Amino acid sequence: VQLQASGGGLVQAGGSLRLSCVASGSTFSSYAAGWFRTYAMGWFRQAPGKEREFVAGISSSGDSTYYADSVKGRFTVSRDNAKNTMYLQMNSLKPEDTAVYYCGIPDGSYYYPGEYKYWGQGTLVTVSS
Repeated sequence: VQLQASGGGLVQAGGSLRLSCVASGSTFSSYAAGWFRTYAMGWFRQAPGKEREFVAGISSSGDSTYYADSVKGRFTVSRDNAKNTMYLQMNSLKPEDTAVYYCGIPDGSYYYPGEYKYWGQGTLVTVSS
């Protein structure tokens, strides 16, 4: 499975960005029409000099979502299984949200990076004060 994250950029504090994560190349390619919907997914971020931290997660169906306390009420994770894509809508951005954002597919808990079996390449979000 390959994951491609995009949508990062430079934004002023209080602004918004929407990140996208497109998945392709499942080992379940013979069931291409529905493979994406079998995977839960998550967003992490990593600021310079800091560890990668959980941001948000979403169940395979999209019915359940999970957020870090630091982004709850400002960020919204969603997915479009018909497009093999997960999104992260980020509103009311703060300078402390500055980081490289990664999307991934967990093989266990949403919350720990060691539980993820696939990662995208990351997209940089910079929030200026």
